[in-house]
Amino acid sequence: MTSTYRLHYTQKGSPSLPPIVFLHGFTGCGHDWRGVVDGLSDSFHCLLPDLPGHGQTIVDGSDEEFHMDRVACGLVRWLDELSIEKCHLVAYSMGGRLGLYLAINYSDRFDRIVLESSSPGLKTEEERAVRRAHDALITKKLQTMPVEEFMREWYDQPLFDSLRQYPDKLEGLLKDRSRADMAGWAKSLAMMGTGQQASLWPRLNEVKASLRLIVGEKDAKFQEIAKEMAEEILGTTVAVVAGAGHNVHLEQPVAFVEQVRQYLT
Repeated sequence: MTSTYRLHYTQKGSPSLPPIVFLHGFTGCGHDWRGVVDGLSDSFHCLLPDLPGHGQTIVDGSDEEFHMDRVACGLVRWLDELSIEKCHLVAYSMGGRLGLYLAINYSDRFDRIVLESSSPGLKTEEERAVRRAHDALITKKLQTMPVEEFMREWYDQPLFDSLRQYPDKLEGLLKDRSRADMAGWAKSLAMMGTGQQASLWPRLNEVKASLRLIVGEKDAKFQEIAKEMAEEILGTTVAVVAGAGHNVHLEQPVAFVEQVRQYLT
């Protein structure tokens, strides 16, 4: 990676196996995928990076390094350092937006891509302006609230209604984030949030990789987004997982692993 990043990642599975890179969502880290890679590492070399602003990855440069184009470039350089010419990609939510950007701008580096609860961003500048104002309020909370209070408020959003049906998993998730760098989250949100990202809707016809979109049956918003994306990207398939909402891989890990394994093999 470039000298401005000190990328932290973990891995599981033999390097001789086909590689998969997993990209986590906002406030997450590579460790979030542990329940998934346990079911895949017998067949794949699973690589779990912490995205800038998250986990143990350190950004030495300016806040500009948190922009999606810089992060994407950094990830590709990291693959170069690992001598990985081509790999599969599994990406969730914020990581899914980044994964779609990679699929468009670095199409020769990825074979099959699984996007979970992801979107190409917002279609209009008006929508993005509203979202930036909303994200500015969240950034202020990140700068002033204790992490536990912020996280409980974050997961109280309607988007995560189904996750609250799994209190043990939710409490485990909150515990994982109890020592997080909220300043890093704030930079990531300000530079790579949905309101900041240029819409990828007009560029969906540039996706060359094979694509599967995974959504939860209780996540109506992202089901509609996935359906519309599939109409724009030739050969894309949509898998709706029963009993899950936005965070499919946490709520229904067995079904999620089955979908990924089936698609990649």
